[in-house]
Amino acid sequence: MPQDLSSLVSKALDFASHAHNSIDHRRKYTGEPYISHPIEVMEIVRSVPHTDEMLAAALLHDTIEDTPTTREDIAREFGEPVAILVMELTDQCHEGNRAARKAAEAVRLGIISPEAQTVKLADFISNTQSIVAGSPGFAKVYLREKLQVLTVMTEGNPNLYRRAMALIEDAKTSIGFRP
Repeated sequence: MPQDLSSLVSKALDFASHAHNSIDHRRKYTGEPYISHPIEVMEIVRSVPHTDEMLAAALLHDTIEDTPTTREDIAREFGEPVAILVMELTDQCHEGNRAARKAAEAVRLGIISPEAQTVKLADFISNTQSIVAGSPGFAKVYLREKLQVLTVMTEGNPNLYRRAMALIEDAKTSIGFRP
């Protein structure tokens, strides 16, 4: 478990752990408890300039999408600034086929706050590592979608942006990814 967390971030860790554990949510390719992913995202965000609200949002970023948690739950427990960040990180595009949804989501992600973009970059870094290792075939689809997002999502932390782009470059060699 992470050390030296503020009370807000510790509370978010407990909340996210409970939310994901309550549905026995597991990582797709490893089977480990899902909370390992939000913790990894938070640790990536912690490696660059951040706020406690960003760390809390990193831990909570999949709760609305994947668990019974609502926006109101997040706002009540963590305040409006965290709820806003979590909503910026929550997939909003549900119409059409996968290509249409992902294209619409890319446009939306291009206009979210720099703080949310930083957390989203950390999420992308975490997910890319696991998807490339666990499903090279799907990784090619996923990376094309993420490259579309990265072309418009340019306000997040520049170091994380470079790390995300480097993972795409690495995939060209490791799995033969061709954009």
